[in-house]
Amino acid sequence: MVAVADRAPVLELPDTHGTPVRVGGVRPRPQLVVFLPFAFSRVCGGELRALVEEPVGGADVVAVTCDPVFTLRAWGEQEGVTFPLLSDFWPHGQAARAFGVLDDASGAPQRATFLLDDDGAVAWSVRSPAGVARSVADYRAAVAALAG
Repeated sequence: MVAVADRAPVLELPDTHGTPVRVGGVRPRPQLVVFLPFAFSRVCGGELRALVEEPVGGADVVAVTCDPVFTLRAWGEQEGVTFPLLSDFWPHGQAARAFGVLDDASGAPQRATFLLDDDGAVAWSVRSPAGVARSVADYRAAVAALAG
Protein backbone atom coordinates (compact mmCIF):
# COMPACT_ATOMS: atom_id res chain seq x y z
CA MET A 1 0.00 0.00 0.00
CA VAL A 2 1.26 3.50 -0.81
CA ALA A 3 2.52 4.94 2.49
CA VAL A 4 2.20 8.35 4.11
CA ALA A 5 4.76 10.80 2.63
CA ASP A 6 5.01 8.74 -0.61
CA ARG A 7 4.09 10.41 -3.87
CA ALA A 8 0.78 9.01 -4.98
CA PRO A 9 0.51 7.53 -8.46
CA VAL A 10 -0.80 9.96 -11.08
CA LEU A 11 -3.54 8.34 -13.16
CA GLU A 12 -6.54 9.22 -15.26
CA LEU A 13 -9.75 7.28 -14.78
CA PRO A 14 -13.10 7.72 -16.53
CA ASP A 15 -16.02 9.17 -14.58
CA THR A 16 -19.65 8.09 -15.02
CA HIS A 17 -19.78 9.75 -18.45
CA GLY A 18 -16.40 8.48 -19.66
CA THR A 19 -14.64 11.79 -19.08
CA PRO A 20 -11.07 11.30 -17.80
CA VAL A 21 -10.44 12.58 -14.26
CA ARG A 22 -6.91 12.88 -12.88
CA VAL A 23 -6.07 11.21 -9.60
CA GLY A 24 -2.89 12.35 -7.88
CA GLY A 25 -0.34 14.92 -8.94
CA VAL A 26 -0.07 18.60 -8.12
CA ARG A 27 -3.47 20.27 -7.69
CA PRO A 28 -4.95 23.42 -6.14
CA ARG A 29 -6.62 21.50 -3.26
CA PRO A 30 -6.04 18.22 -1.45
CA GLN A 31 -7.73 15.16 -2.94
CA LEU A 32 -9.48 12.41 -0.98
CA VAL A 33 -9.29 9.14 -2.93
CA VAL A 34 -11.82 6.62 -1.60
CA PHE A 35 -11.54 3.06 -2.93
CA LEU A 36 -14.81 1.11 -2.68
CA PRO A 37 -14.89 -2.63 -3.40
CA PHE A 38 -18.29 -3.03 -5.10
CA ALA A 39 -21.01 -0.72 -6.40
CA PHE A 40 -24.48 -1.45 -5.00
CA SER A 41 -23.12 -3.51 -2.09
CA ARG A 42 -24.46 -2.83 1.41
CA VAL A 43 -21.36 -1.43 3.13
CA CYS A 44 -20.09 0.46 0.07
CA GLY A 45 -23.56 1.94 -0.43
CA GLY A 46 -23.59 3.12 3.17
CA GLU A 47 -20.16 4.70 2.80
CA LEU A 48 -21.18 6.43 -0.44
CA ARG A 49 -24.40 7.77 1.13
CA ALA A 50 -22.40 9.07 4.11
CA LEU A 51 -20.10 11.00 1.75
CA VAL A 52 -23.14 12.46 -0.03
CA GLU A 53 -25.01 13.36 3.18
CA GLU A 54 -21.93 14.60 5.11
CA PRO A 55 -19.66 16.29 2.52
CA VAL A 56 -15.97 16.57 3.33
CA GLY A 57 -15.00 20.22 2.90
CA GLY A 58 -11.48 21.33 2.06
CA ALA A 59 -10.67 18.47 -0.32
CA ASP A 60 -11.80 17.20 -3.70
CA VAL A 61 -13.40 13.79 -3.20
CA VAL A 62 -13.26 10.98 -5.76
CA ALA A 63 -14.53 7.44 -5.26
CA VAL A 64 -12.95 4.58 -7.21
CA THR A 65 -14.27 1.07 -7.93
CA CYS A 66 -13.42 -1.60 -10.49
CA ASP A 67 -17.01 -1.49 -11.77
CA PRO A 68 -17.79 -0.40 -15.35
CA VAL A 69 -18.72 3.23 -16.10
CA PHE A 70 -22.38 2.38 -16.76
CA THR A 71 -22.75 0.62 -13.41
CA LEU A 72 -21.24 3.63 -11.64
CA ARG A 73 -23.54 6.01 -13.52
CA ALA A 74 -26.62 4.10 -12.31
CA TRP A 75 -25.25 3.89 -8.76
CA GLY A 76 -24.34 7.58 -8.68
CA GLU A 77 -27.77 8.62 -9.95
CA GLN A 78 -29.49 6.38 -7.40
CA GLU A 79 -27.44 7.82 -4.52
CA GLY A 80 -27.40 11.47 -5.66
CA VAL A 81 -23.60 11.61 -5.89
CA THR A 82 -22.17 15.03 -6.75
CA PHE A 83 -18.45 14.13 -6.74
CA PRO A 84 -16.71 11.95 -9.35
CA LEU A 85 -17.26 8.19 -9.26
CA LEU A 86 -14.34 6.73 -11.19
CA SER A 87 -14.11 3.41 -13.00
CA ASP A 88 -10.97 1.33 -12.57
CA PHE A 89 -12.53 -1.35 -14.77
CA TRP A 90 -10.02 -1.46 -17.62
CA PRO A 91 -7.17 -2.08 -17.51
CA HIS A 92 -8.79 -3.88 -14.63
CA GLY A 93 -7.67 -2.56 -11.25
CA GLN A 94 -4.83 -0.43 -12.63
CA ALA A 95 -5.39 2.36 -10.07
CA ALA A 96 -6.03 0.02 -7.14
CA ARG A 97 -2.88 -1.92 -8.04
CA ALA A 98 -0.83 1.32 -8.32
CA PHE A 99 -2.01 2.34 -4.83
CA GLY A 100 -1.29 -1.19 -3.55
CA VAL A 101 -4.88 -2.00 -2.60
CA LEU A 102 -6.10 -4.41 -5.30
CA ASP A 103 -7.35 -7.70 -3.87
CA ASP A 104 -6.38 -10.14 -6.62
CA ALA A 105 -8.66 -12.85 -5.24
CA SER A 106 -11.84 -10.77 -5.61
CA GLY A 107 -10.69 -8.44 -8.40
CA ALA A 108 -11.82 -5.47 -6.31
CA PRO A 109 -9.98 -2.81 -4.35
CA GLN A 110 -9.63 -3.17 -0.62
CA ARG A 111 -11.58 -0.67 1.47
CA ALA A 112 -8.87 2.03 1.55
CA THR A 113 -8.74 5.84 1.50
CA PHE A 114 -5.86 8.19 0.75
CA LEU A 115 -5.71 11.93 1.45
CA LEU A 116 -3.30 13.53 -1.02
CA ASP A 117 -1.85 16.96 -0.30
CA ASP A 118 -1.72 19.65 -2.98
CA ASP A 119 1.72 18.37 -4.10
CA GLY A 120 0.34 14.85 -4.66
CA ALA A 121 1.94 13.19 -1.64
CA VAL A 122 -0.03 10.92 0.68
CA ALA A 123 -0.75 12.93 3.83
CA TRP A 124 -2.97 10.33 5.53
CA SER A 125 -4.48 6.95 4.76
CA VAL A 126 -6.74 4.34 6.27
CA ARG A 127 -7.66 0.79 5.35
CA SER A 128 -10.61 -1.07 6.84
CA PRO A 129 -11.22 -4.80 6.91
CA ALA A 130 -13.80 -6.28 4.56
CA GLY A 131 -17.30 -5.35 5.65
CA VAL A 132 -16.22 -2.55 8.02
CA ALA A 133 -17.21 0.98 6.95
CA ARG A 134 -14.83 3.91 7.26
CA SER A 135 -15.80 7.10 9.09
CA VAL A 136 -16.50 10.39 7.33
CA ALA A 137 -15.60 12.08 10.64
CA ASP A 138 -12.09 10.59 10.29
CA TYR A 139 -11.87 12.05 6.77
CA ARG A 140 -12.85 15.48 8.08
CA ALA A 141 -10.29 15.28 10.89
CA ALA A 142 -7.53 14.29 8.44
CA VAL A 143 -8.39 17.18 6.09
CA ALA A 144 -8.48 19.61 9.03
CA ALA A 145 -5.10 18.37 10.28
CA LEU A 146 -3.63 18.80 6.81
CA ALA A 147 -4.97 22.36 6.63
CA GLY A 148 -3.12 23.01 9.89
